[in-house]
Amino acid sequence: MDTSSQAIKTGTSTIGITFDGGVVVGADHRATMGHFIANKSVQKVFKISENIALTTAGLVGHAQSLSRTLASELRLYELKRDSPMSVKGAATLTANILVGRPHHVQLLIVGVDDSGPSVYSIDSAGGSIPDVYCATGSGSPFMYGVLEDQYKDNMTKDGALKVAAKSLLASAQRDAASGNGMDLAVITMDDGFQLLSENELSTLVSSL
Repeated sequence: MDTSSQAIKTGTSTIGITFDGGVVVGADHRATMGHFIANKSVQKVFKISENIALTTAGLVGHAQSLSRTLASELRLYELKRDSPMSVKGAATLTANILVGRPHHVQLLIVGVDDSGPSVYSIDSAGGSIPDVYCATGSGSPFMYGVLEDQYKDNMTKDGALKVAAKSLLASAQRDAASGNGMDLAVITMDDGFQLLSENELSTLVSSL
């Protein structure tokens, strides 16, 4: 198998959860080549604007390229219009890019704008589906087990963080392509994209 970065797949668990006033977004760290763990600290959550994030499952090279393209396009949009792109707009842009040039990825566009918090699941063919929560990647069946049981409308930020962490821990226990820790971030209109520190993550996980 080709061992270039393009061939490294993030088997992956990624998640987006809306709560009252914002969204929680997260992912594990593991990247694989077949049954081999190629990397234990891969970034799968990308800030693409102050209030919008991207999560990626699929080929690492495609994911990294796409995150750079989207960050540039959203910044250009804001400079031209003196206004940030909406989450729906970012999801539509991402879907259009994938239709024009398919990538081997499954994505979440997660963020907050004047219409509230949003999570969009985007497949490799350019399909875009909004929801109040979503999970992607090989660990998603295990995460959905937690989400279906514990998600509630208008959750608090702390409640959403706990459900996200529990979901990622569940996938790490059962999915061989997921694990090696996690990244979690909170996005709100007031504070924008805030990535949890190692200490904050450790405290959160130990409280579960």
